[in-house]
Amino acid sequence: MEEARESLVRKTYFADGGGAAAAPNSKFSRSVSHAYDELHSFRNCLRWMCLDQSNFCSASLSWLVFVLLALVVPGISHFVLACSSCDSTHERPFDSVVQLSLSGVATLSFLCLSRFGRKYGLRRFLFFDRLCHDSDTVRKGYTKQLDSSLKLLAIFVVPCFLAESAYKIWWYASGASQIPFLGNVLLSDTVACAMELLSWLYRTTIIFLVCVLFHLICHLQILRLQDFAKFFEVDSDMGDVLYEHLKIRKHLRIISHRYRSFMLWALIMVTGSQFASLLATTKPGAIVDIYRAGELALCSMTLVAGVLILLRSATKITHKAQAVTSLAAKWNVCATLERFDATDGETPTAAMMAGGGAGDSGTETDDAGDEEDELDNSKIMHAYAYSTLSFQKRQALVTYFENNKAGITVYGFTLDRSTLHSIFGVELALVLWLLGKTVGIS
Repeated sequence: MEEARESLVRKTYFADGGGAAAAPNSKFSRSVSHAYDELHSFRNCLRWMCLDQSNFCSASLSWLVFVLLALVVPGISHFVLACSSCDSTHERPFDSVVQLSLSGVATLSFLCLSRFGRKYGLRRFLFFDRLCHDSDTVRKGYTKQLDSSLKLLAIFVVPCFLAESAYKIWWYASGASQIPFLGNVLLSDTVACAMELLSWLYRTTIIFLVCVLFHLICHLQILRLQDFAKFFEVDSDMGDVLYEHLKIRKHLRIISHRYRSFMLWALIMVTGSQFASLLATTKPGAIVDIYRAGELALCSMTLVAGVLILLRSATKITHKAQAVTSLAAKWNVCATLERFDATDGETPTAAMMAGGGAGDSGTETDDAGDEEDELDNSKIMHAYAYSTLSFQKRQALVTYFENNKAGITVYGFTLDRSTLHSIFGVELALVLWLLGKTVGIS
């Protein structure tokens, strides 16, 4: 029954041109959370963070909290509560860069979350609506990764919040602000400190949440690619292999299309923030120490960490997707060698190759460490290299993989390791040029 259902799905996929002509009602359908839903706890967390926009009331509350904590409170903190006549340790000369950078990237993240929730819904956005067609290994691995995503979010948010809390509590406790807008200085400072900390926590949580969701979706595609690699361990039908690869490429295109605007603008805004920080700290007469520039450094680390999560997840899934080509080529070579007569001494078989390298296999495995997996390894395929497919079919499949490399793209540019190195080179060149114009480093 399961095989018949998968066959029907496969036929429908090719007949509809890769699923592009699906029914509109099923395409935009959303599932309501219930007690046994795998997204129930995740929706509750979004509701507590005031990021749930599943209905009009929750969406109105979400936008109200966003305007208050991401725009109003930072504006009041900078224009009203900033102490312009304080001593040297309580001055905040870089506060404008900090507030604009955090609020700008938080606004971009909030708009993307609102668009994702309004257009796709949480279940469809996280690909849970298509998880029923995957194997049990993929479903269990993805559900486990979803449960650990909130822990990953806390790992990035909590240290930043604790550091900011220590700075703000010291700043208000040492008497930097003396504006009794509530009639009492102590009560006013307590409320102002609490609102600033809530604003910082809210903005950093939104920024890291979008990055962690992207990391979660990329992890699903890695699980699918690892499951796809098992096709080369058995005598698989070429149509099944092609169908699964087309499905993975389609999902990667969907992810790229959804996140390309956010990734591009986040990179631009974070780069602009770093340059603004560099200009502010290297201008003549600027005094940089932990009291004045500590908050600026914390803001920079937060934004750079978010961008690194995006780039690392994108490059990792691209590397895994492109490793399919080498896996298919190795499968073709091993299957071809096994077809030669064992008595032919001039042509080595896969078994002979495996036996010849058996003495060094332990050392090579130890040196490789965790870099090798099902998709990218140096192991020889043994008995499962036998294939009933002809050499022409196998070679055609390898040629298809070589000319249809999948991965995460941003407006046509593939985010692989070479692209990451290029971005780093451009950023470093601009920083060195700016340092040469300001402090004379060349």
